Amino acid sequence: MHRFHFTRALRALFVVGLLASAFAALAGSAGAHGWDGQVYTITNEASGNRIAIFDRADNGDLWFDSYVNSGGNGTGAKLGSQGAVILSDNGHWLFAVNAGSNSVSSFRVTPRGLDLADTINSNGTTPVSLTLHDNLLYVLNEGGSPNISGFVVSPHGNLSHIPGSTQAATSATSVQIGFSPDGHVLVVAGKASNTLDSYVVDRHGVAGPPQTFASNAAVPYGFAFDTRGNLIVSEASGFLTPYSVSRDGTISAITPAAPTYQNAACWVVITKNGRYVYTANAGSSSITGFSIGHNGALTILNANGVTASTGAGTSPIDMALSNNSHFLYVNNGNGTIGAFRVHDDGSLSSITVVGGLPASSTGLASN
Repeated sequence: MHRFHFTRALRALFVVGLLASAFAALAGSAGAHGWDGQVYTITNEASGNRIAIFDRADNGDLWFDSYVNSGGNGTGAKLGSQGAVILSDNGHWLFAVNAGSNSVSSFRVTPRGLDLADTINSNGTTPVSLTLHDNLLYVLNEGGSPNISGFVVSPHGNLSHIPGSTQAATSATSVQIGFSPDGHVLVVAGKASNTLDSYVVDRHGVAGPPQTFASNAAVPYGFAFDTRGNLIVSEASGFLTPYSVSRDGTISAITPAAPTYQNAACWVVITKNGRYVYTANAGSSSITGFSIGHNGALTILNANGVTASTGAGTSPIDMALSNNSHFLYVNNGNGTIGAFRVHDDGSLSSITVVGGLPASSTGLASN
C-alpha cells in the first residue's frame, strides 16, 4: 500500500514537471518574461478589416496573439492617418475605423481578448481617425466631402450618433482628429491646406463650426497634447511646432517650428510624464525625440535628429506608447512593428521587431 501511494506521487510529480516545462517553453517564446499588456493595429484589408493583437512582455517584447474581425472592410492600403485605432483611457474599450465600409466599430477589452460591441455608420466617407473623451467619440471622415461626426458611447459599448455634431473639415486631405485634454475643443490637422481646424464642443457633446488657423510650417500631420494642454504638431516638411489652444478654440504657435533634420515627420506621441515627444520620420526611417520645456518649447535630443533608427526602408508611420511610457511601438511601412525602450533621459534603444502584418496595416494602440 505504501509503495502504491509512493508510485502515484511520483507520477503526479512527473505530470507537474511536464506542465512546468510546457509553461516554461511558452514563457520562453515571450522572452522569458511575464505578460504585461497588448498592442493593437488594424489590417485595413479590403476583403475584411481585422484587429491584429500582439501580447507584450514586461520587458517590452512582443509576440503575436490573434486576429479579430472588425465588423467592416478596409481600403486595402495604408490610410496615412493617426488614430485609426484607439483605446479608452481605462483600457476597457477599443475603437477602430473601417475605412472601406464607412463605419466605426467598438470592442470590449476582456481577459479573453476583444468582443465586438457595435458597428455604426461613420456619417461620412472613408473614416481615418478617432478620438475619445469620456463617453464622446468623434470620427474624421477624409473622403468625399470631408467632415467630423460625433457619437455617444453607452456603458455597454453601443454607439449612437449625436444630432447636429457633423461639421465640415476644411482641408481636402485631413489626417487626424483629437480632443483637447479637457474635452472642450476638437482639433483636425489638414495637410493639404497647411491648416489646423478647431471645433468648440458644447455641454451636449455637439461640435460647433470649424475655425481655421494657418500651421507654423508646411503639411501639418500628426499631433498630441502634452500634460499642460499644449498641442504639439508634426509638420511633414520636417518640423515640430508647439501650439496653445484656448477654450474658445484659438490656436497659436508658442515657438517657431523646431527642425527634425529628417524627412517626412508625420506621427507624434508624448510620454505620460509630459517630458518627451517623439515623431516618426517616414522619409528617413527614423524617430526624432525632443524634450518639452515648461513653456512648451522643444529641445531636440540628438543634434542630427536621429534618436532611433527603425531600419533601412521601414518608413515608420503610426506610433504608440505603453501606459507607463516605458516602451514605444512603431507601425512600420513594411508590415512590421518595432519596439523600443524609453529611457529616463528620453533616449531610445531597440528591443525587437515583429512582422507578418499585411502591408495595409494602419494605426497603433497600446495599453
